[in-house]
Amino acid sequence: MNNEVWWYIARSSGLIAWAAALASLLLGMALSTHALGRRPRRPWLLDLHRYLGGLSIAFVGLHLVALVADNFVHFGVTDLLIPFATSYRTTAVAWGVLAFWLLAVVELSSLVMHRLPRKAWYGIHLTSYVVAVAATMHGLYAGTDTTNPLYRWVGLAALGLTGFFTIYRVLAPVESRGRNSTGTKTRDYAAHLQVQGPQPPDWL
Repeated sequence: MNNEVWWYIARSSGLIAWAAALASLLLGMALSTHALGRRPRRPWLLDLHRYLGGLSIAFVGLHLVALVADNFVHFGVTDLLIPFATSYRTTAVAWGVLAFWLLAVVELSSLVMHRLPRKAWYGIHLTSYVVAVAATMHGLYAGTDTTNPLYRWVGLAALGLTGFFTIYRVLAPVESRGRNSTGTKTRDYAAHLQVQGPQPPDWL
C-alpha cells in the first residue's frame, strides 16, 4: 500500500477517535446532569454514549496500526505505548499515549462495572476529562491538521459544551441533577448504567 495512504489513515482515524471521545464525554455529562431534560430519552443517550466510547477505541487502534505501517516517522510499537519513548515530538506523542491508556481503562471498567464498587467505577470514569484534555493536547502539538477550520470549530464547540455542563452541574438545583436533599446521589443514573451479567464490547 502506498505510504501516503497510511499517513492519511493515521490522520483521519486520529481525528475521528478524538471527536468520538469528546462526543462520548459530552453525552456522559448530559446524562449525569440531566441538563437536556427528559428528551432525548436517557436509555438512548446511554447507548449512544457507550457506542461512541467503543468507536473511539476502535479508531485509536486503527490510528496506531497506521502509524506503525507508515514509514515517514518510523514509529515502533514501544514508541506508541510508552510515554516519552520516541524522539519525534516527544511530549506531544506522550499526551496521546496517556490518552490511549486512560481511554482503555475507562472502557474496560465500563465492561466490568458490575464487578467494581460504584465509587471505584465512578472515580475511573472521571478520568474521561483527562482523556479529553490529553487527546486535544496531542492533536494540537503532534497533529498536522490544527490549522484546519473544522478542527478548530469542533474543539471550540466541545470546550463550550463542557463548560456549559460543568456550570450547570454547579449552579442547577440539586434536585434537577438527580440528587436528594442530603446531596447523596440517587440510584436513577446507576440503574441505567448497571450491567446485568457479562456484556459484549460496546462496539460489537
